[in-house]
Amino acid sequence: MAPLKTILLVDDDRDILRGLQTLLETRGYRVLIAYDGHTGLELAESALPDLVVLDMMMPKKSGFLVLDTLKNRAAKPKVIMMTANDGNRHRAYAELLGVDDYLHKPFPLDQFLATVERLCPATGH
Repeated sequence: MAPLKTILLVDDDRDILRGLQTLLETRGYRVLIAYDGHTGLELAESALPDLVVLDMMMPKKSGFLVLDTLKNRAAKPKVIMMTANDGNRHRAYAELLGVDDYLHKPFPLDQFLATVERLCPATGH
């Protein structure tokens, strides 16, 4: 059997992280958690996740800085950026940095799962 796909969730909102972690684990993903951009980047470098789900505004290192660093590495994970910020300027900047998808909070969980499954299909499904 193929190993589980790994998803790194990076957000300073612990409630959102717990909910998304539970949802993804029930779908067969291995989930790692970071509560700030600095820790998220360290985990991304050590664990080499298949997908990173990244909040835009976080302490220590913004989602934009994390995204830019990840997309300039040899092993480039897929990245979904999520934000509660309105405005096309943020989305355009994320796209310029190479984001694979962009979700506006709050988003329906079925939309989130469809995006995750498209970018990082779970093994064994």
